[in-house]
Amino acid sequence: MDWDKLRIFHAVAEQGSITHAGEVLHLSQSAVSRQIHALEQAVGAPLFHRHPRGLLLTSEGEILFETTAQITRRLNAATGEMRGVREGVYGGLRVTCTVDFGLLWLMPRLPELLAQHPGLAVDLTMTEQVLDLPMRAADVAIRQRKPRQADVIARPLWTAPVGLYASAAYLERAGIPLTRADLEQHVLIRYSPQMPQPVEDLDWLFIERAGEAVLRARLVVNSNMGIVEAVRHGAGIGILPDYLAREGGFVRVLPEVEGPSIQLYFVYASEMRQSKRVSVLKKFIEKELKY
Repeated sequence: MDWDKLRIFHAVAEQGSITHAGEVLHLSQSAVSRQIHALEQAVGAPLFHRHPRGLLLTSEGEILFETTAQITRRLNAATGEMRGVREGVYGGLRVTCTVDFGLLWLMPRLPELLAQHPGLAVDLTMTEQVLDLPMRAADVAIRQRKPRQADVIARPLWTAPVGLYASAAYLERAGIPLTRADLEQHVLIRYSPQMPQPVEDLDWLFIERAGEAVLRARLVVNSNMGIVEAVRHGAGIGILPDYLAREGGFVRVLPEVEGPSIQLYFVYASEMRQSKRVSVLKKFIEKELKY
């Protein structure tokens, strides 16, 4: 197919109007209409429904638009990479991570990253869902589990131990537990066992063991971000990975009582392996995690 026709079709589909597409492309309305008509003849099907509110894609149009959208994203990425070769890091980078990592750890550091690279733009999606990187739902993902998707590259970022943390104010008020048995006298905060766990065995502290009293959590929260806020406000002793506990300036309680480790992965689509933007983000996160 003629790329000029596809480019014009894509603009019309995005704008929902031949007139607006013409303004974006600097073409006359009649020139845009001719190209759309010629493309519809070439594919043998109508691509738009004419509607009082504008142009709506037909089923065939939706199929074609999905393809032109992928092509456009890849062309924009290639353009950014070529410009980056000449001018340094340049262009957009779509990053996805969990809400707790994004809000509590990454967001406070983004200003420094953007200041270091004025040509870089970050589009951050914070979600517990695993976005499809091969389909370019995002360029980079920071995940707590090794991905099972094909056509992605996963690099270990950080192995984060999980432990017990409290605020200084809580420990001053309630006292510092010196043994595991002392925890029975404290308010314990845990991740909800009813929710999908970030890692396996996160409830290790509450599993019955021979010769040990069964501990009970008095506060159950369905996110690490919620546990951080509960600990920050002095609600009790929470189970947290160290990279989040450090953000709150919390005190480690009973360091010999260790939970599972959380492995953070830096994941990206294989086609982004040469991207300078991806490389810059990875190195930045690695440096920050080591502090």
